[in-house]
Amino acid sequence: MRTLRGQVYLENAYPAVHLGVVVGDGKALLIDAPLRVEDGREWLGQVATLARPAYLALLDHHPDRVLGARSLNLRRIAHDATRKEVSRWPDTYKGSARPLGAEADRLKRITGVSQAVPEVAFTEEMTLLLGEREVRFLHRPGPTPGAMWAVVPDAKVVFIGDAITVSEPPYLGEADIEAWLATLDDLRAPEWAPYRWVASRDGLVDREAANDMARFLRKVPFRLARMGDRQDPAAAAETIARELLEDFKVPTGRRDQGLLRLRVGLERFFRRHYPAEA
Repeated sequence: MRTLRGQVYLENAYPAVHLGVVVGDGKALLIDAPLRVEDGREWLGQVATLARPAYLALLDHHPDRVLGARSLNLRRIAHDATRKEVSRWPDTYKGSARPLGAEADRLKRITGVSQAVPEVAFTEEMTLLLGEREVRFLHRPGPTPGAMWAVVPDAKVVFIGDAITVSEPPYLGEADIEAWLATLDDLRAPEWAPYRWVASRDGLVDREAANDMARFLRKVPFRLARMGDRQDPAAAAETIARELLEDFKVPTGRRDQGLLRLRVGLERFFRRHYPAEA
């Protein structure tokens, strides 16, 4: 586990997400959860050497960060849109039934998903006190309607979820491009310049990564407009996904997964914005 600043930590030993820990007054806030139950138990053991694990913040409802929460006996915090979405999920999850290009696709069958539903939710902003330390949760939609940041003002660290991805493409199936671009504009404001930015898929990122993300997102509506002229959205999504994948330096062994994530996301985004005519 890596120390960022002042009892704020980053863990990247587990698949799918970089995890955070914020310690104050002998208690620990965990940010996101490992996907696998055994990894979650191991991580809790590590955190317990720093402080008593007490809270778990879920930065959105992506299954890679949420499904592991079902095995962690912690008070779960999320935006209200995330809470509502997770509460609608069936109690049994099969990753292959609706693949997203996620690590969770590899799960054959798990139960107890209802135990991952957040217990504490907010709409715009909420503050958690760990003794005298404040952690602010800010609603910052874009990747999903309920995406949020976790901000540690005294340590100047902000966990930004999937607002930025560097090494692999994001999932676009539930994206709001305009809201996402507004979130990136916010992140590039002078207020956040002194902060260390922690992205859930890549760890520490910088302003140039935010610029690259914005350039990528601006391409998406133009590609989708091209899809509007096609009779087969799935085939069009495949072609456009291959083009967009070139914006990322995806390791060879993960290109198929990254391509699937883009293809499925683009097709679902297209169907939301361009519903079939009756």
